[in-house]
Amino acid sequence: MTQRELQVAVVREKGSFQIENARIGAPGPGEVLVRVVAAGLCHTDLIVRDQDLPLPLPMVLGHEGSGVVEEVGEGVQGLAPGDHVVLSFHSCGECATCQAGSPAYCERFMPLNMGGAREDGTHALHSEAGVLHDQFFGQSSFGSYALTHARNTVKVRRDVPLELLGPLGCGIQTGAGAVLRSMKVPAGSSLAAFGAGAVGLSAVMAARVAGAAVIIAVDTKPGRLELARELGATHTVNAAEEDPVAAIRRLTGTGANFTFEATGLTSVMRQAVEALGPRGTCGIVGAPPAGAQASFDVYDLLMLGKHIMGIVEGDSVPREFIPELVDLYAEGRFPFDRLIRYYDLADINQAAADSESGVTLKPVLRMPTPA
Repeated sequence: MTQRELQVAVVREKGSFQIENARIGAPGPGEVLVRVVAAGLCHTDLIVRDQDLPLPLPMVLGHEGSGVVEEVGEGVQGLAPGDHVVLSFHSCGECATCQAGSPAYCERFMPLNMGGAREDGTHALHSEAGVLHDQFFGQSSFGSYALTHARNTVKVRRDVPLELLGPLGCGIQTGAGAVLRSMKVPAGSSLAAFGAGAVGLSAVMAARVAGAAVIIAVDTKPGRLELARELGATHTVNAAEEDPVAAIRRLTGTGANFTFEATGLTSVMRQAVEALGPRGTCGIVGAPPAGAQASFDVYDLLMLGKHIMGIVEGDSVPREFIPELVDLYAEGRFPFDRLIRYYDLADINQAAADSESGVTLKPVLRMPTPA
């Protein structure tokens, strides 16, 4: 079958999604056609929807898909129809950073993940109105099918609910990977996570897996702080009620060994650096608007030997790290299901509103079954 009918969520104009019928082509060399079961809704989808990151429209977004392989293209190895898969970010596999085992910093990351088409300019998705920009993070998974690639299609075990697993492809692996891969938080250490959303709480859960002795969650919403304690935080700080830097220093003695910044607020980034103890490391994943500037006390940084680390996708190699996270979940050690609320694809605008208001930590969209 060369064309399949599907429903997709399309951004045609700034600020909203609309559900449309579309057609998707067959997989080409190196490509994989996946029947999408569910997809997480991430902050990055929303900043493209709002054109704070101005990508070409109309576009089908979605970059935390999970589903079942339908077809594989020429040259695809290790994947077959019927496999359960999680979809993650795309990378070339050829550049120096990919060859060094750091695909999140692929030299072709932007064209492969945000170019709106294949590298040769062709599109997999079309509607009656014409071409739909696609290939968002190499997948565009806000639809019943996605055309993805062997490199960003990760086979997972079959005994874990497939509709749950999509967020492991980006947000959850970012928080967990920052702790377990980027900063390599050791047992017995201290970590403070600034921002107790889905990414920050993933860092909290990962810190518990790592055996951190002191795990501090910082936020302004009491409900999120309560959940953080249930997921592994040993202490919580309400930044609306007290100075988080002073609180962290009080709880750790000289400051945290590690801090994790997930809010994207430059003022909070400064706090995350200030809250470090000697030789401490601050990992930053929160993304402010392009061109934003953050400041810090250079004397404090130099004299205490502090480190600031920018982190993309938790420094993950998805085909290795995602199955590890699935195993941790199956063992009861990484209960990220506590973050998730399900919506039908048709309710994507409500899911987005609930995410922005804080009602929902991690919306996951269930896809309609294709005809």
